[in-house]
Amino acid sequence: MSNTQTTETDDWAAALAEQGAAGAGGTDDWGAALAEQRASEPSIGNARQVTPAPFETLQGANGQGKPADLDSILDIPITLSVEIGKSRLTIRNLLQLNQGSVVELDRMAGEPLDVMINGMLVAHGEVVVVNEKLGIRLTDVVSAQERVRKLK
Repeated sequence: MSNTQTTETDDWAAALAEQGAAGAGGTDDWGAALAEQRASEPSIGNARQVTPAPFETLQGANGQGKPADLDSILDIPITLSVEIGKSRLTIRNLLQLNQGSVVELDRMAGEPLDVMINGMLVAHGEVVVVNEKLGIRLTDVVSAQERVRKLK
């Protein structure tokens, strides 16, 4: 713990002890707890010593070695969207749009579409029709490293 943090902790402990002495019951316990915490914190110089938590692969119910905690997030809903292009309009032009209007997009015909999950690009693809329903065939998946890089 740094000297500033120690001074702040000492100030809090002193203020709580003073408040407890003035009759605000139970605060002596806070002062004692802060003093105990300060005494028990391991430190190396000015830095706190941190013990890394064990990281082990837990066997799931199916025994395939996937982390058991993954099951808790599998049912979280996400939004998958496909972006075919973008266009910038003024409000005047937007208000003039009506049925049959054509809006020029920033992509050429035949270019791959962007597949987004919760607004983040994860893949590129092309439109397909299967049983009279539109779908998308993924042609390129953005690498995990690239997705993490874009988070920063």
